[in-house]
Amino acid sequence: MTEHDDLPVAARVRRLEERLIEAGLASDAEIDEFLSRLYAEADPVNGARMVARAWTDPEYRSRLLSDGNAAAAELGFGWMNYQLRVVANSTVLHNVIVCTLCSCYPVSLLGPSPGWYKSFAYRSRTVREPRAVLAEFGVSLDADVSVSVWDSTSEARYMVLPVRPAGTESLGLDELARLVTLNGLIGTALV
Repeated sequence: MTEHDDLPVAARVRRLEERLIEAGLASDAEIDEFLSRLYAEADPVNGARMVARAWTDPEYRSRLLSDGNAAAAELGFGWMNYQLRVVANSTVLHNVIVCTLCSCYPVSLLGPSPGWYKSFAYRSRTVREPRAVLAEFGVSLDADVSVSVWDSTSEARYMVLPVRPAGTESLGLDELARLVTLNGLIGTALV
């Protein structure tokens, strides 16, 4: 336990910022500019565009699953300072993302994380009873579908590649991207 553990998160973050400034590693203006740029560009549409491309381009899908950072950079999302791992749902496997220690999350591709993602209940129960948590989100899976829970860290963040919905073969990239929800990218919804 550190001397700041009893402080609210915002106060601890400010203490960290002050240490960076005191060490000459960043200025208040640089931190503000970075955060403004990040949140201006951070949107679930970014992840949805990657999914739509993967649904229509098998070679991109392969690259997305083998090197998420490189595939993200192809679409102009190259500013990530973590390893992006993309896991694909299928008819026999459903993936769900959690961060058991805190709330590590690919903000640049999914936008700000939902409040429930940061909650202790979601973080702990998803690991112990993923099917029950998914059912609370309205996701009912057949018994023969396996569930994999992926734990994000500060070094590696995850995103789900949902199964492409049937009957969407005639849709273009923009139309496909509109089908993809934030919860679908986390694995707490089907697309």
